[in-house]
Amino acid sequence: MEEYLLVVLAAVAFSCVSTGYVGNDDWMRYSSPGGADQEWAYVDVRPGAHMFYWLYRTTSPSSKAPLVMWLQGGPGGSSTGFGNFEEIGPLDVQQRPRNTTWLSTASLLFVDNPVGTGFSYVDNDDAYTTDVQMIAADLLTTFQAFLKKAPEFQGVPFYVFTESYGGKMTSAFAQVLYKAIQSKSVTCDFRGIALGDSWISPIDSVLAWGPYLYTNSLVDRKGLEAVNNSAQETADLVQQGQWVKATEQWGTTENVVEKVTNGVNFYNILDWGGSERVRVADRQDLTYLEKLYQRHVAPLQAMSLDQLMNGPIREKLKIIPRNVTWGGQSGMVFVKQQGDFMKPVTEIVDYLVIETTLEVVVYSGQLDLIVETLGTEAWVYRLQIADMFKEAIRTPLMVHGITNGFVKTAKNFSFYWILKAGHMVPADNGATALMMMRRVTGQQ
Repeated sequence: MEEYLLVVLAAVAFSCVSTGYVGNDDWMRYSSPGGADQEWAYVDVRPGAHMFYWLYRTTSPSSKAPLVMWLQGGPGGSSTGFGNFEEIGPLDVQQRPRNTTWLSTASLLFVDNPVGTGFSYVDNDDAYTTDVQMIAADLLTTFQAFLKKAPEFQGVPFYVFTESYGGKMTSAFAQVLYKAIQSKSVTCDFRGIALGDSWISPIDSVLAWGPYLYTNSLVDRKGLEAVNNSAQETADLVQQGQWVKATEQWGTTENVVEKVTNGVNFYNILDWGGSERVRVADRQDLTYLEKLYQRHVAPLQAMSLDQLMNGPIREKLKIIPRNVTWGGQSGMVFVKQQGDFMKPVTEIVDYLVIETTLEVVVYSGQLDLIVETLGTEAWVYRLQIADMFKEAIRTPLMVHGITNGFVKTAKNFSFYWILKAGHMVPADNGATALMMMRRVTGQQ
């Protein structure tokens, strides 16, 4: 069945790709009436691999306004689609102004990453990435091309904010970018990264599912035991280095969670219906990879967003090849990462904290299950800075006089606990997410 899925997804992918490609010279500019200047382009990161990005120039009059790159999760979730229209961009899916847009204080660079995500595409099956090292290399190539097109951003404070699997990709990207800057092959004022509900140490998250569900009355003792047993089987496979089997067992553990909780939402435990959400645990017609895709990538391509991106937005952009469909290759993006999916990048985060001058931020939504705070704290307290962080003072985040979160900082490392939010923090608690971004970038 797994081989069948690969064939099916590959067929879908190739049906969405033109025989030609968009080169580096395809660069468009757009200024909306009374809005932000926008620019977008394709970058040919490798033969047969084409990355799409979309820049919004800030509406802030400040000359110190930073540049923020946003990287989505999945892998296969589109930054130019979901991150832009569902979370932090100037307009929502209905094309109404967002009053918590980050554009008010920063320029925003959305990248459809890895190749095959969103409007990014590949010409052949061999061009997909299979691990975070390949992803980081493609991101570095894309960012270098971007700075060449827009050299004025070389001296602007630069930050990368991420969500979910985007945090894993960002950790690897930050490492190669920092080294490139040190070797003077890239000129950039790189200041820091913010890892939101990020898949940094997958097994820590999985092992904490049971305790988190039990604490929130979502399972009883019997359900807790079922989740813990399945999670431990996942941990055993991780310990053995059987990464593909660990990914499959991770999916099995999700099935157990869905059954014993009667369908809890992995991204927000209070949002039982969700947005166009599909329960998949009992679907016998789906392979484990298909179930994982339905849970973790398909929700980022909801029908309303798909219609927007493949309709009015596609017409506006004008440079999308006629046979490329937004999100058409996302299934293969997810499949190609299955061998790397459960591997941790904790050592990279530790390197960034100890060996660099970057500001390293981790933020976590209170209502998130898939990457719950318990699991995130587990790997954070294994970092070399753990003792110093433990003794630091935690302070509240106040929004309109109400506590909306907490923050603790030690050296160049900060942890934000965001209340009233699940996995997609800016979508659930936009005001607090905006405050956090402003604090991280030194604007508040």
